[in-house]
Amino acid sequence: MTASDTASPRATLRTTIFGLSALGVAAYLVVTAAMFAAAVWQLNRVFAADVLETLSAEVRTLTAITETGDSEALRRAVQRLSRGANTRLYYLAAADGSKLAGNLASLPPKLAPGGAGGIFPYSFDGGPNSGERYAAGLAVPLAEGGRLIVARDVEDQRQLVWWLRLLALAGFGIIALGGLGLGWLASRSVLSRVDTMSEATRRIMAGELSGRLPIKGSGDEFDRLSQSVNAMLARIEDLMHGLKEVSDNIAHDLKTPVNRLRHRAEATLRTAKTNAELSAGLGQTIEAADEIIKTFNALLLIARLEAGAIEEAKATVALAPVLADAAELYEPVAEEAGLQLIAEDLADVSIEANRHLIGQAVINLIDNAIKYGRQSDGRNGNERRERQATGTGLRIEIVLREVNGRAVITVADNGPGISANDRARATERFVRLDKSRSLPGTGLGLSLVAAVARLHGGELRLEDNAPGLRAVLTLPV
Repeated sequence: MTASDTASPRATLRTTIFGLSALGVAAYLVVTAAMFAAAVWQLNRVFAADVLETLSAEVRTLTAITETGDSEALRRAVQRLSRGANTRLYYLAAADGSKLAGNLASLPPKLAPGGAGGIFPYSFDGGPNSGERYAAGLAVPLAEGGRLIVARDVEDQRQLVWWLRLLALAGFGIIALGGLGLGWLASRSVLSRVDTMSEATRRIMAGELSGRLPIKGSGDEFDRLSQSVNAMLARIEDLMHGLKEVSDNIAHDLKTPVNRLRHRAEATLRTAKTNAELSAGLGQTIEAADEIIKTFNALLLIARLEAGAIEEAKATVALAPVLADAAELYEPVAEEAGLQLIAEDLADVSIEANRHLIGQAVINLIDNAIKYGRQSDGRNGNERRERQATGTGLRIEIVLREVNGRAVITVADNGPGISANDRARATERFVRLDKSRSLPGTGLGLSLVAAVARLHGGELRLEDNAPGLRAVLTLPV
């Protein structure tokens, strides 16, 4: 679907926001109409009850006069009440229907003799019968076939109800148009944002991996969605760049070892004269092959970690024993290198993690500290051991603490360290700084640690230990 398709009126009417707006407006109108109808019905009921009570009281007063048997007295009373009245209406009829007294022009045909009363149009005696005013009345049968009509003008009440209905209809129309109009505008705004985001995604799918969804800065749901998608796109871009770098680095860094392996095998076949020489050459070839296999295994493990795969299920892991075991394993290696390995400040911290991967990450940090932390000490073995005994030699400290709900594992050495410009690069795959080129290694140790940290929701930071390097691995508790 193109941008012109999504901008069409039909597309706007099909949006979820417009549909919800129309549904909301309809529901509001139905509920409001029901409430208004109930209010009007109650108002009419109150008006009718009030008029009926007034008419009933007046009828009782007038019919009491007829109990004396003086019909002339009733006529005079009706005539007196009719003078100057505007809303009080009367009609006294003889047995043949002729008018005896009252201010109504004619006998209301809707009020049957002996009926319960009702609403009827009327005009004053001597005035035009326009039929535009209405009254509510009661018809009372009299002796000798006569009839008495007592009524009250209810035109004002009828006009009030009529205006209320008119205002309600106008209000319903305004609400319907306004609600649908706002829904239309909201739908157009949403479609505009969607069109912009769709255009950005099309550019990204076309190969522009650096493209990102636009963020207006309003903090609305679209901004939050864009931020999440942009974070995902940034991660995908990093993975794509990482894949490219891995391919380039494999071609660059493994080309020499593979060629060396081949030349060594050829040299062994060419120069070996005895079984001992042949065995020695094959042994060297196997060692070189093991290094290449180790490199590929590290690459495979990092790839699995980047994909979120874990060989073992996560479990509650006490970190202090893991660090103590790693320190005990590498203590002889550190002593051989003239380093003092200290792992005494280990807090009691447990996390949900893969124990094997955490242990591998700690071992990589210790191995990295031993390998590169000894480079600043050019003295012989006796001098290094003497400095170690006096506490002035090179040392590696392993610390475990809990800070703000996070486990902080620190492996620090006082060797040459890494410059601030190279620390970010040091965790990338196959990156080996110039000073470490002479030492064996693949350049994947810190990359593996960083991948393990990300898999567990943590991070790896390289800091200055003044002197030396401090590797800080933080993991959520």
